[in-house]
Amino acid sequence: MPRSVNSVASRARRKRVLKQAKGYFGRRKNVWTVAKNAVEKAMAYAYRDRKQKKRNFRALWIMRINAGARLHGMSYSQFMGKVKAAGIELNRKVLADLAMNHPEAFAAIVNKVK
Repeated sequence: MPRSVNSVASRARRKRVLKQAKGYFGRRKNVWTVAKNAVEKAMAYAYRDRKQKKRNFRALWIMRINAGARLHGMSYSQFMGKVKAAGIELNRKVLADLAMNHPEAFAAIVNKVK
């Protein structure tokens, strides 16, 4: 009995991976074995970094809120504790935007919680 290899599916799979590797440098874009490894690694990084992006943005927002709060003589933790106690339901993303782009509005919030 002849060997069955389904070259249609194999070629489609290779084409899909090589299409994903478009734009890579050197043999990573056109040599099947190298491209396959590069694409797998890229997918792993993409999955991991979708999670890390959330962490990085939260850290950035905290830094911006801290800088804004310290201009008014408070630390970040004191400020956030008083914001929660005052019942102000603004998240860190909004507070960071106010601290950066609308300092007068941020100052009003600080004065309200002091």
